[in-house]
Amino acid sequence: MFAERLARALAARGIHYGWVMAGLAFFYVLFSTSALGVPGVLILPMSQELGMTIGELSAPQGLRFAMFGLMAPFAGGLMLRYGPRRMLAFAGTLLLAGLALTATMQTSWQLWLGVGVVLGIAPGLTALQLNAIISSRWFTARRGMVIGLMGGATATGVLVFMPLAAWIAESWGWRMALLPSAIGMAVMLVLCHLFFRNRPQELGLPAYGDTVMQPVPPPPQGNFVRISLDVLALGVRKPVFWILAGAFAICGVSSFGITQAHLVPYCGDIGIPMVTAAWLLAVIGVADLIGTIGSGWLSDRYDNRWLLSMYYGLRGVSLFWLVFSDATLVGLTIFAVIYGLDFIATMPPTVKLTIATFGRETGPALLAWILAAHQLGSGAFAALAGSSRDAVGSYLPAFFAAAVLCMVAAIAFVGVRRPAPAPA
Repeated sequence: MFAERLARALAARGIHYGWVMAGLAFFYVLFSTSALGVPGVLILPMSQELGMTIGELSAPQGLRFAMFGLMAPFAGGLMLRYGPRRMLAFAGTLLLAGLALTATMQTSWQLWLGVGVVLGIAPGLTALQLNAIISSRWFTARRGMVIGLMGGATATGVLVFMPLAAWIAESWGWRMALLPSAIGMAVMLVLCHLFFRNRPQELGLPAYGDTVMQPVPPPPQGNFVRISLDVLALGVRKPVFWILAGAFAICGVSSFGITQAHLVPYCGDIGIPMVTAAWLLAVIGVADLIGTIGSGWLSDRYDNRWLLSMYYGLRGVSLFWLVFSDATLVGLTIFAVIYGLDFIATMPPTVKLTIATFGRETGPALLAWILAAHQLGSGAFAALAGSSRDAVGSYLPAFFAAAVLCMVAAIAFVGVRRPAPAPA
């Protein structure tokens, strides 16, 4: 009822309801992924209260990123089977439960369950595939820009909330720092219940940029795991899938796996206070929002293969800068700006290449497998970087390894041929 009224009111003013959907998805992902990132800034106060080492706390952090990615392929099948609206309601409720468990935990098993498992599963059920579904179902024109806007929400939610969490943790304790994410998600659950719809056809609308409504394909029947595996079987037959998945794994290593999980402890090692370090993450987040939206604009106009090669190369350069420059606040700020502009800029061209190759229905579900590779890379490297720091007393070898891997990804796209497009 509310969505139909709003759609009619917007149509009378020449505004497509797809922009409402993009806005809902943006803020849902913003608050969802803030819960994914906030525990990373709380490692030091958690260590002090719980009596655990950074390496011990890094392992659940790594599990969280891995669970985030491992859920994505099966969430893709669930969204195809039951629709994104139901999945948002379920995932948001689960996220609130995970935040409550984390905020009240006292023991190691609660840390692993709350931080490692639930706060990984809940955002993993919607994150990247929600972006892909909204952009592919609701938009034909401006699709790249929409992907960039919603992709920016992923990193912005992870990073921009972290200074707020650090300030709250220093003032009222790390448990209270989880409250903003919980409040934001509760509000979004109400708004999505009122205004979110699965397809433009439910409101009698064509996708933005189309002149006629496309027929709605029947939902796939059967077990959602079987659906997800069938989609994967289609993807592995094309070399472009392997390149995209491998490169996106490196994207995870060089983004969430190293900086989101370990930049604040690294700054602590060199004497920079936690709140200042968290503000560096906020700089990365703001720069990422600009860079990812700009990347979406570019992906509508230029060859996405060359954009990906350029983005991975630039990220590698920025990580080399971090390793070899002076570890001062000025040097770190320069790093944060350059690195931030490229933090998740890989998302729009990755999404567009996948949808162009595999189509509007299969593409988002297959993209979930590519996201799984991203988060497995994130999770494995988050754990390895923490163990490496405990072993050698420095994060620099981990940053250097991430930089080298970025250069490998940049080179991989040089020889990629333009994939034959699938039907829209």
